[in-house]
Amino acid sequence: MLRHTYASIMLEAGEPVVTLARWLGHSSPAVTLGYYAHFMPEAGSKGRSAIDGLLGRRGDEHAGRNSPDSPQG
Repeated sequence: MLRHTYASIMLEAGEPVVTLARWLGHSSPAVTLGYYAHFMPEAGSKGRSAIDGLLGRRGDEHAGRNSPDSPQG
């Protein structure tokens, strides 16, 4: 239980999955993601923010409908 709590807190704090996998002794980051990916709800938001900043206001206008997290209709 303590190990799971530790890993969850580290991911929520933004610790890289590769680093956490090494600390936990997992054979690969894929193993770590298999157990803990649900603790990363903001995954991808930094990348989207960087592109939005690059595109400026125009990127913000279209972000909602083109976001990978938005429902596709």
